[in-house]
Amino acid sequence: MKLISFDVDGAERFGIVRNEHIVDLTNKAAAGSLRDVLARNAIGELEQLARGAPADYALEDVRFLPPIPAPGKIICVGVNYSHRNEEYKDGAPPPQYPSVFPRFPSSLVGHGEPLLCPLPESTQLDYEGEIAIIIGKRGRRIAEDRAEEHIAGLTCMNEGTVRDWLRHGKFNVTQGKNFDHSGSIGPWMATADEFDGYDKLQVVTRVNGEERQRDTTANLMFSFRFLIHYISRWTTLEPGDIISTGTPIGAGVRFDPPRFLKEGDIVEVEVPGIGILRNPIENG
Repeated sequence: MKLISFDVDGAERFGIVRNEHIVDLTNKAAAGSLRDVLARNAIGELEQLARGAPADYALEDVRFLPPIPAPGKIICVGVNYSHRNEEYKDGAPPPQYPSVFPRFPSSLVGHGEPLLCPLPESTQLDYEGEIAIIIGKRGRRIAEDRAEEHIAGLTCMNEGTVRDWLRHGKFNVTQGKNFDHSGSIGPWMATADEFDGYDKLQVVTRVNGEERQRDTTANLMFSFRFLIHYISRWTTLEPGDIISTGTPIGAGVRFDPPRFLKEGDIVEVEVPGIGILRNPIENG
């Protein structure tokens, strides 16, 4: 299933995507949001509720929200593709543990919404195409061989970054990762049963139709299973929490000269099995 959160006339709703249309389940399910559905372990009920129901909206007639509009935690993983580690050319061996940092919900918008280049603070808004895990089952100290049982589904993420603000602090990147509306997530959540494993998923990023990033999860240094295991050792993972799993080489900062995003650009992140997350860039 592809599960979507969306806005119609200022009201937040959720449903199932079918053939470019949405079956609205907001009033059919005993839950106020997809996060509530996950907390009740009720994803399976949604397909039954939607069976035989007519479409309520065309995709083009709604405003897309992040699949989980108010996640409790958004945890991002840095430098997780092996080629990215080599990209630094510092001679350092592969890391023993993943590099992690938080994002705030206000830093992310849904599919189709503009990403904001934060003038006057910076002109260095960059893209980072990623695959994000949505947690469906609560857990602490989750065993690696049971970790995939905690995945509700996957979505696309543009883990947008304001590059010069990453360097303001010696030991953190939080401020460069959390400008309002600097990243995006969506367009929806593809449920776990849509995937035959997570070790060969492809992520592609395009700017104005030009491919900038392409890699597969076969090249992750830390697999989805290990990330869930590791992160759950120090924080309880709750339904609706999000783990973004890292970006391949090819971000704008790595070009000479750098190719940062500017007003009028269109960024796409595509993951087969999920779809395409697309956002325009505006100054703001």
